[in-house]
Amino acid sequence: MTETKNIKPLEDFDWEAFEHGKNPANIAEETKAYEGTLNNINDNEVVDGTVTAMNDREVVVNIGYKSDGIIPRNEFRYNPDLAVGDKVEVYIENQEDKKGQLILSHKRARQERSWDRVNAVFDSQEIVKGFIKCRTKGGMIVDILGTEAFLPGSQIDVKPIHDYDTFVGKTMEFKIVKINQDFKNVVVSHKALIEAEIEAQKKEIISKLEKGQILEGVVKNITSYGVFIDLGGVDGLIHITDLSWGRVSDPKEVVELDQKINVVILDFDEEKKRIALGLKQLTPHPWDALDANLKVGDIVKGKVVVMADYGAFIEIAPGVEGLIHVSEMSWSAHLHSAQDFMKVGDEVEAVVLTLDRDERKMSLGIKQLKPDPWEKIEEKYPVGSNHMAKVRNFTNFGVFVEIEEGVDGLIHISDLSWTKKIKHPSEFTQIGAEIEVQVLDIDKENRRLSLGHKQIEENPWDNFETIFTQDSVHEGKIIEILDKGAVISLEHGVEGFATPKHLVKEDGSQAQLGETLEFKVIEFNKDAKRIILSHSRIYEDVQRAEAKAAKKEAAAAKKASKTKKDETPAIQNKAASTTLGDIDALAALKAEMTKE
Repeated sequence: MTETKNIKPLEDFDWEAFEHGKNPANIAEETKAYEGTLNNINDNEVVDGTVTAMNDREVVVNIGYKSDGIIPRNEFRYNPDLAVGDKVEVYIENQEDKKGQLILSHKRARQERSWDRVNAVFDSQEIVKGFIKCRTKGGMIVDILGTEAFLPGSQIDVKPIHDYDTFVGKTMEFKIVKINQDFKNVVVSHKALIEAEIEAQKKEIISKLEKGQILEGVVKNITSYGVFIDLGGVDGLIHITDLSWGRVSDPKEVVELDQKINVVILDFDEEKKRIALGLKQLTPHPWDALDANLKVGDIVKGKVVVMADYGAFIEIAPGVEGLIHVSEMSWSAHLHSAQDFMKVGDEVEAVVLTLDRDERKMSLGIKQLKPDPWEKIEEKYPVGSNHMAKVRNFTNFGVFVEIEEGVDGLIHISDLSWTKKIKHPSEFTQIGAEIEVQVLDIDKENRRLSLGHKQIEENPWDNFETIFTQDSVHEGKIIEILDKGAVISLEHGVEGFATPKHLVKEDGSQAQLGETLEFKVIEFNKDAKRIILSHSRIYEDVQRAEAKAAKKEAAAAKKASKTKKDETPAIQNKAASTTLGDIDALAALKAEMTKE
């Protein structure tokens, strides 16, 4: 703006002549001198002016012209700090209206220069003031240098904003973060300024931190994994494990929002601006306060705080825990999970098994509260005694059973039945079933019993020996066909075996599964509990006997025939010299031979 010049009045000016309408000789010079005091302005031009007066409705601006311009106050609402004497831009709409008034517009002047200024500010990353005009979907509309810009709701503050209306009508500082030249769209952020300020504060604060330093902070946020503490411009995290020496399931059990607490710096990273804080470190470790008289073998009480498949952690004092391994929960060897015995929150008693104060570790047991069943195993389960047991598991060679908690035994597959040939124990019983057993042997060192089931009954093979004698014939049913022969079910529940050649029937066909036939015992072995049978032998022996009898008869007939041939000539030769008595004897011999 051109400043107004101070012109000294002419000393010899004829005022009387001027009043009577007479132009003095120097009037042209005077007019020229007056016009020189005014700025040269044109319509539709943007010039600078000075605020000379203002009220709630209007602002008076002097641009060095013969009259001042009046601009509505609402054109300056983006700048609530406007004051008399401030320099402002104005657009000359009309040098003189019908009333001789200079017409100016501040809003139009800003618009004329706005886009260039917006781009210049964006390039220089300057901070500008803006007036929040109204709400819109997802954010606010802001007047920035005369251009409407969009302020996303997420860019208003570092904290989530729930009520946008409280910002309408406010003037705030912004940073232009994005410009679309084609559509002349502008995006601004106030949050970026706050973050930049926070980062600067963080950098300054972190540079002064030291490990072990104790600071006062305010609980800013509580999460499932820890607590964020405001240390006065920079945040630090207390991990949930550093809140208390004891187990903490929820940080809200220890602190609450906006609470002032003292914390100790455990670690920090200047580059990542991360600060690890601790709260429990401000108090002595509970292990240091543990009863000095506590020793192995003592009984303690505690609460189950953590469960795992392999065991349970028991808190016997705040911050002092011991582990009960699943193997120390029961004398039984059939243990699957610690959850079968207890759950979180249970109050339990346990025996101290190991205690290491230096390592701050302790192992506990609860089965030790009960007597070990193997201490007097010979008295309770002597050899030859019968008991009921529960089937726990199968193997190819037998059945594992449990007589009582901690007392296990094995029934060998050969000791399940006197008579049946069992290939797998699942053919005889099932897991979880009750079975009667007899103690055959005790292995105290390995804590295992040898058991039998068939011994509950007398050995039927003592009786079978008198029934299934050699060559005796019995009715049997083929119940299984194998590569090497067939299994035959006989009376009294006993089974025999026949090879394929002994399954051939008299008509030459092979005996089939399910057929009931006569079988001859060709071998009986009491010790091996084996009976070998044959169906073929039955008719083969009959045929063999018939053949033998026929052969014997033929031999006898042949012999008799030869005897006759040898005796006839002697008789004839003798006939010539026989007497009557001899004739009678020959007649008797003939009668006898005829009879034969």
